[in-house]
Amino acid sequence: MDVKAQFLGAAKSVTGSRHLIDIGGTYILLDCGLFQGLKELRLRNWDKFPVDPKKIHAVVISHAHIDHTGYLPKLVKDGYNGPIYCTPPTADLMQIMLLDSAKLQHEEAQYARKKGYSKHAEPSGLYDEEDARRTFSLFKTFDYKTKFRIHDRVEIVYHDAGHLLGSAITEVFIQGDTQTKKIVFSGDLGRYNDPIMYDPEGILDADIVLTESTYGDRVNPMEDVEGQLTQIVNETYANGGVLVIPAFAVGRSQLLIYYFQKLMEAKKIPLLPIFLDSPMAISVTHLYEKYASIHKIKVTKERNELNSIFDAPNIHFCNSKESSKALNEMKKPGIIISASGMATGGRVLHHLFHRLPHEKDTVLLAGYQAEGSRGRDILEGEKLIKIFGEQVAVNCHVREVHGLSAHADQNELLRWLSNFRRAPKTTFIVHGEEASATTFSQTIQQKLGWNTVIPEYLQSVNLFSGI
Repeated sequence: MDVKAQFLGAAKSVTGSRHLIDIGGTYILLDCGLFQGLKELRLRNWDKFPVDPKKIHAVVISHAHIDHTGYLPKLVKDGYNGPIYCTPPTADLMQIMLLDSAKLQHEEAQYARKKGYSKHAEPSGLYDEEDARRTFSLFKTFDYKTKFRIHDRVEIVYHDAGHLLGSAITEVFIQGDTQTKKIVFSGDLGRYNDPIMYDPEGILDADIVLTESTYGDRVNPMEDVEGQLTQIVNETYANGGVLVIPAFAVGRSQLLIYYFQKLMEAKKIPLLPIFLDSPMAISVTHLYEKYASIHKIKVTKERNELNSIFDAPNIHFCNSKESSKALNEMKKPGIIISASGMATGGRVLHHLFHRLPHEKDTVLLAGYQAEGSRGRDILEGEKLIKIFGEQVAVNCHVREVHGLSAHADQNELLRWLSNFRRAPKTTFIVHGEEASATTFSQTIQQKLGWNTVIPEYLQSVNLFSGI
């Protein structure tokens, strides 16, 4: 029996994570992500899927981020009806995030139609909310360290990846005719000594490794995150402005609240109102209380209710469009945290539309900004940013904070790989822009002496022959 892999995404890019494993004619899809960022990448979402969705036996999800799950409703819409495996928190998060993804696509299409800036007479999204809901009945959940069978020849074990709630490193055990082989897929790896998440779990053995490389070309220390945030908040407060932070709804928003509350309690920054303006981030925040056992935030139970730092009186959840719009009139200093993290969509676009032109205000970019995203353009000093079909002047202060990323940096990626007791046959470098993947590939070769491959988009590779 032969085993092959085809890299349908996250090959020399950080989006569209999709890795198809062909096990003697049985197809297993690791992740099913949406392409984001550059237009040439986003257009891939509209291409015909390289394999008939009806022929895929199972989809195995590493974690809930849209670049790893956002294509699922389209896959189901096109005929996939098999199981979607994930951890319990990932299932809860996907219900929130896939509905949000469908909603954002619908809203963007409607706005494009209204403003007339689409090339299509009737613009529409890849899928709608009904398509998203159809995926939910296919979810099958398993906890960390629980071996489960997805095929006569295939078993899976999830391990904590430390990236966000429910994120998993995936062990794939394949029983051949004569021997068993193991593929390890890192998914997205979290950081060591993160204030909220536990460390990525080390894996000891693998025949094939697929590892992410988002920060494979750089070291991203966490040491002075509090100092950076203190300076930025105090600077904004002195200017009498509002601090707007595009932030991923899952993980980044909660981490920012954690840091701001800690700094306010220590009186290093003034006590300011924090507005969490993302319906998805609000829903996700409650899941941190539900899944208290898999992160470090203290959760208590009082009067039959779960409580944590997210319930502080200065934190305001903007659940309605009216409360979101009201923030446009806010004149006093405050902090607005809103999705999306790369300013590619969501409510944060309205805040940027109103705040970018104001000299008193500050936009803080608090995470990785993919090539082609509005966040990257703002970070690189573009003076005009296109939002809702209009050119918006950037007159506000633009700041960046390092060390908040939920992705392991180069040193941490190497630390995780160093857990393996022997070199895998091949290590595939995925989920990284070409420069990052290339640097990380060379670093692995130099420091670990391993055989590495950076796959091309749609490239097929033979993993095992005659097992």
